[in-house]
Amino acid sequence: MKTWILSLLSAGLLLAGCAKKEESARLTVVTSFYPMYIMTSNLVKDVPGVKLINMAPPFSGCLHDYQMTPRDMKTLNDADLLIINGAGMESFLDDAIRHNPKLKVIDASRGIELIEHQGTPNPHIFAGVSGAMAQVRNITTGLEHADPEYIGYYRENVQRYLVKLESLRAKMHSALRDVKNRDIITFHEAFPYFAREFSLNILAVIEREPGSEPSAGELAQTIGIIRKNKVKAIFAEPQYPAKSAEAIARETGARVYILDPVVTGPMDDPEYYLKAMEKNLEVLKEALK
Repeated sequence: MKTWILSLLSAGLLLAGCAKKEESARLTVVTSFYPMYIMTSNLVKDVPGVKLINMAPPFSGCLHDYQMTPRDMKTLNDADLLIINGAGMESFLDDAIRHNPKLKVIDASRGIELIEHQGTPNPHIFAGVSGAMAQVRNITTGLEHADPEYIGYYRENVQRYLVKLESLRAKMHSALRDVKNRDIITFHEAFPYFAREFSLNILAVIEREPGSEPSAGELAQTIGIIRKNKVKAIFAEPQYPAKSAEAIARETGARVYILDPVVTGPMDDPEYYLKAMEKNLEVLKEALK
């Protein structure tokens, strides 16, 4: 009997503790997908009462074909803030945002000079370190406006994170400064900002959108570009199969390398963007030497 009573008391204390922990979330922040989550996780670190939730699974890649689930709708209904990449990345959220007027939205692309293709903005701003830094600043501004009582926390966190990003950017620029061969072929259209950052020339994109198999004519055109310009490197991404890139490599003798635009990754590692870009740097040094 005594053991049974102790068990009930323990369970009661545990439930009370969980309830208290749940009640302590005074600000619920939702990010649309992994890049926004990893940036924001650095900015809300140790800020009292902030609950951070990522919406799209961290293995889903870019959001080209993402469809909202009932769980996503509930997440948005319970949120105070929604942080999006913007520039058209989350067009599937337009209706949900329109029907949830109380939800404050932070658009991380605001004020950033966008790269366009045939009049359509490329949303992969975060793939360039300078773009990621600009997005981090935009997110911080939004957090400060939404939660001014804790502005000191956000300013301290953003300065700490920007120092790391600036160090990474400087290291990458220094390492790639003397590279002579700057012509590359990419598998998807995830790297224009990365290329602009480091003065790389994207001569062709094999698949503009993931899963959009190139036609025989497009493949032949890409093969011709590679042979004419003696391109040695084709860059694919770890998030998608690269059959077309491998087929072109077999035809041309070019080699397929993996560059990570950091649209997926571990949820428990706030440093992952930095680590992935460090790895990208090593890949570039090998591919372009």
